[in-house]
Amino acid sequence: MPEGPEIRREADKVHRAVAGRIASRVWCGLEATAEAAAALGGGRVEKVSSWGKAMLTHFEGGRVIYSHNQLYGKWYVMKAGARAKTGRSLRLAIDSEKKSALLYSASEIEVLDSDRLAEHPFLAKLGPDPLDAEIGETAMLDRLEDGRFAGRALAGLLLDQSFVAGLGNYLRAEILHTAGLEPRRKPRHLDPDEKELLAREILRLTRQSYQTRGITNDLDRVERMLEAGVKRRGYRFHVYQRAGKDCYRCDGEIVRRDLGGRALFWCPRCQA
Repeated sequence: MPEGPEIRREADKVHRAVAGRIASRVWCGLEATAEAAAALGGGRVEKVSSWGKAMLTHFEGGRVIYSHNQLYGKWYVMKAGARAKTGRSLRLAIDSEKKSALLYSASEIEVLDSDRLAEHPFLAKLGPDPLDAEIGETAMLDRLEDGRFAGRALAGLLLDQSFVAGLGNYLRAEILHTAGLEPRRKPRHLDPDEKELLAREILRLTRQSYQTRGITNDLDRVERMLEAGVKRRGYRFHVYQRAGKDCYRCDGEIVRRDLGGRALFWCPRCQA
């Protein structure tokens, strides 16, 4: 499933295509949403944003299309009126004079009032988004010290969207590694320095992934690997999907275990 940085880049792409333009036609292939979506036709798209793994397309008049890519959803931007040559099913089309923004294969699309977004069953549960420029380390520390989260193992906590919105499996592994934390530890057992480092890495790696199109590895190391001809799969991550390979930090062997319901990668030596 795409994580917060991927959804934010999708939102950026759709924003560039249709924001500030009149949507000549809005079509939704989900019966429950079709009529409300069609009523947006003729209105101006004000902006396209994201909150964690959710995308929000704001129209004038205070209406918002909420969409969630889930596992298979994919956005395409094409010339006005064009449709992608794909076996996927078209679920949402926003046509403007010059561009069309098309969402395929998603099954979670709704039209909401902007002043009631906080009441939506999914959005109401979301924690802060690390890609929000107004969110800083203090907000992340507050989450780690919150009684709802302090007694939970980090392996599961970092996947909980009510803790922090937008983190998924690869960010979980990479954040725990760069923070040097064993996945089964709990926030209440971390010392102040460990909490500060974890809060900082949640922000830093999520934002780096957004800026670099998914690269969470050390960027100086990535540059050297690129010069050596290493392909993207080989240089993208510190530990994620690198089971059996040497840790860049300590030369220990990276392992893979199922924790928190998902495969997790870490180095037992430097994340002791």
